[in-house]
Amino acid sequence: MRKPQKAVAIILTLVCVATGVAATAGGQDDPLITLSYVNETILPNLRKETETYAQEQKTQLATEFGKLLESQGGQQAGQSQGSSYALVTLSKGQTLHLELGSEVLLRVGSATAGAKENPALVDMTTGENLNNGSALVQNHLYLSTMTEHYVKAGSDVVKVLVRGGYTIG
Repeated sequence: MRKPQKAVAIILTLVCVATGVAATAGGQDDPLITLSYVNETILPNLRKETETYAQEQKTQLATEFGKLLESQGGQQAGQSQGSSYALVTLSKGQTLHLELGSEVLLRVGSATAGAKENPALVDMTTGENLNNGSALVQNHLYLSTMTEHYVKAGSDVVKVLVRGGYTIG
């Protein structure tokens, strides 16, 4: 055999072997899958499993975060923590006791400042002191610079924004 004929024979042999392998592919031992099977079965199942796993992880993380927050003295009922303000509604005669460093801003109604020692609050809008029994001005921001300071509601409905610790009495 000459070299070109030998090369053709080798190529034909390889084609036959490859064809034989291809003829057995897709059988029971080596199944082929179609794009529609991937799109209609595999992907939806994978998506469902992923969503279930993500939801489980979300629930677990929320539980762990709640426990961590609780153990670190996190936010409790009746307290605003962090940098955000809490809207608090008071009825006439109710008292909003402020912790040291708390801020309060009167939005609706009338209220007076109270404390065992003057000044009761510092008006951060004007920079002046507000003494015990003095009326708060709407839309002025007040700071509690000592302990045992409070705001007492003077009208039927009083709405204040509070940042920092507080209790209602």
